[in-house]
Formats: sequence, structure tokens, C-alpha cells
Amino acid sequence: MPGASFRRGGTLNKLRELIRAKTDTRSTLLVACLTGMLFLGSWAAIHHGFYNEHQIIDTPLYQRYGDWMMHGSVPYRDFAIEYPPGALPAFVLPAIGSSGNAGAAPEPYVVRASYRRNFEFLMAACGLASIALLAIALRRLGTSNGRSAAALGLLAITPLLLGPVVLSRFDLWPVMIAMAGLVAILLGLEWIGFFALGLATAVKIFPVVLLPIACVWVWKRMGRRELAACVGIFTAALAACYVPFALAAPHGVWHSISVQLSRPLQIESLGAASLVGLHHLFGLGVNTVNGSGSQNLAGSGTGAIAIAQTALQVAALAATWVWFARGEASGERLTRASAAAIVAFVAFGKVLSPQFMIWLVPFVLLVRGRRGIATSGLLAASLVLTQLWFPYRYWDYAIGFGAWPSAFVLLRDVALVALFVTLLTGMRRRKPELPAGQPAVNQSGV
Repeated sequence: MPGASFRRGGTLNKLRELIRAKTDTRSTLLVACLTGMLFLGSWAAIHHGFYNEHQIIDTPLYQRYGDWMMHGSVPYRDFAIEYPPGALPAFVLPAIGSSGNAGAAPEPYVVRASYRRNFEFLMAACGLASIALLAIALRRLGTSNGRSAAALGLLAITPLLLGPVVLSRFDLWPVMIAMAGLVAILLGLEWIGFFALGLATAVKIFPVVLLPIACVWVWKRMGRRELAACVGIFTAALAACYVPFALAAPHGVWHSISVQLSRPLQIESLGAASLVGLHHLFGLGVNTVNGSGSQNLAGSGTGAIAIAQTALQVAALAATWVWFARGEASGERLTRASAAAIVAFVAFGKVLSPQFMIWLVPFVLLVRGRRGIATSGLLAASLVLTQLWFPYRYWDYAIGFGAWPSAFVLLRDVALVALFVTLLTGMRRRKPELPAGQPAVNQSGV
């Protein structure tokens, strides 16, 4: 009977779809496991050879904070700290079982082997979690297995491309939490996503640039009432991290915020690298000054450049948010706008430290299609260009403005600008070829 044949055909189609979905899920899981192993291999490799030379590490400072907290000192009240409260677990967890003398300040670039091992284990776990989150997001977006494998593989070899900076900075911690927030929103778990974004913002400020994009997503898809609830959840998560310390030491918390807001033009930023380029070409007078935990550029026009860069950063972020708000709230546009916002924050900021490159990787790798190929290439180039001078030639650049390190810094910054432009601008599509003998159609449709 025709009806019975139709029902049998529908059942077979559903069965094929179910089998295909299970097969794709298993393939994604297998690729994620293999790339996790590749990541661990990359992580181990950067402990050896030239990767292990001329290191510039922050773990002694983290160790000091962790030791003080393990001995009962309260951050912001008993000791000054420039990092937000959400960063504290990354300092104190490695100190458990490895705590030293709380009253002793570590020598420069000296860290206990036990603390370093625990810290690196924590960061490696964050890296593996980011791989899993990227795999989930790519599966949700319907990315092909080949493209997913390429994206996950590039994330896995990030330690090799960027170098040992990933071992001694805690930036994988906020990246993992921010990525969890974005993936949760992509999966329709908006409350969890906004909560995670609030926590990530309490670790480092950069995830806050995702908030306007997430708000537009919820407003367009779920309405104002749900948006108000999500914003409330984000605020509650942020407040849960800040309020206890703000009550105990309001001046200490405000000091940590004001230090970050008032930082001068850091030598690796786009404006500073451009001025150094003018120094090489035309003899522009510039010099390096230390402050705010970094080396900064001083000289004619640096103050104005810092203000201009901040204005440019705000303009680029606003352009990204408006671009997303004016289009449909699709998963592909959500991930693309999120990547563009983080790239804008990094590329145009007046501070651009090498570890900021870690923020970009998983978000940029979510971009699909020909644009994804272009952005992945620019991302890989910017990572390699960073490693070409940091840490091996950092002081040659920071103190002596060496020609080669200066060129690498400027090229890296230009690559980041190109990455931002590629994310937001349209890409031409190839016109479909008409079958032989078919007349062309003019623009009026006739």
C-alpha cells in the first residue's frame, strides 16, 4: 500500500539520521581525544630545547600571592594585588601542598618546583577543557569533521606556535570559563552562559566584551524579560566575586581596578610599535619606562597615542556590537561577532602583552568557511610572530629597540588588525556558473 510504503520510508530516513548523528558524535569525540593527546604532547615539548631558554615568567609572583593566602592573609586588605578576585584560585590552588614561607619574597624568576608543577597542571587542564568546549561548539554549528579536526588541531599546537608564555601565565583559566559561557549560550543554556561570563569577567576583564553580544542574542530570541534575568545572573556572578573583598578592603579593590585603567602605552601595543617603527625610519625620539608591571613607551606623543588607541578600541568594539545587532541572531554570527570583539579588545588596546594572544585562539577557531580558513591563517601567523621575539628577544626590543624584534612586533600587531577586518568585512562569493545555453539574467531579473 502507498501509505505503508511512505511510513516505512519515513522510518528508514529517521533511522539513517539517527545513525548518522551517532556516527558524527563518535567522530567528534575521537577527534577531541586525539587532539587532547596532541595538546599534551605540545605542552611537554615546550619544556625542552630552545623553548626552555631566556624565559620570562610570572609564576614567582603568583607563588607569593598563593603563599600569603595559604597563611591567612586577605587579598586587597593585607597585601596589594592588581588582579581581579576571580584570578585568586589560579594562585592559591597550586600552593596547596607546596606552601613555603609566607613572609619571604621569592627571588626574581625563582619558583618552587612543586608550585610550578601544580600551576602547570592546572593550566594544562584548562587547555584540555577548552579543546572539549571547542569540539562541542563546532559540533553544534554543524562543522564538518575535517574542518573540526583542523580547528582542534590548531588549538592543540598553540603551545608550540606561541611558546613557553603559556606555561607561566594564568590566562588559560579565564579563557576556559569565557569559552564555557559562550558554548552554553550557543546550546540554549543562557542562564548558565551568563553566569560563566560573569565569573570570567571577574578573572580578567576581556570577557565583558562578549556581554553586549550575548544580550542581543537573548533579546532577539527570547525577549526582554529573559534578557533582564540573564543580565541579573551575570551581575550576581560578578558581585559574588567582588563584594566580599570590596567590603573587607574597598580601597584595595579600587586600587586594583584603577591600576589597570590608568596603565600607559605599553611597548607591544599597535601605537607603540608604530612609534618605534618611526624611530627606526626617521629617528623619532622614544624611550622605555617601567611601571604598572610592564615596560611602556615614553616620548613625544605617547600620551596622545594612548588616548587615541583607547578611542579606537571602543569604536571597534561598538562597530562589532552594532554589526551583530543589525543581523540575525544565528549561531554562526554569534561566534563570529564574539571572536571579532575579543580581537578588537586585544588589537587596539593600549596594553598588549604576549599572553593576550591566548585569549584569541578558541574563539577565532569557531569561525567557519573560507573566512575561517583566512582567520585561522592570520591567527597562526600572529602567534608565530609573537614567539619570534618573546621571550628570546624581548629585552633587545624593550631596552634597545632592536630592528628585528621591532619588525616582528609591528608585523604581529598589523596581523591582528587584519584579523579583525577579516572577521567583520564581507567576503565575495563566487558567482555560480550558468549551464551552457542558459541566458544570463540582468539585475532587474528580466
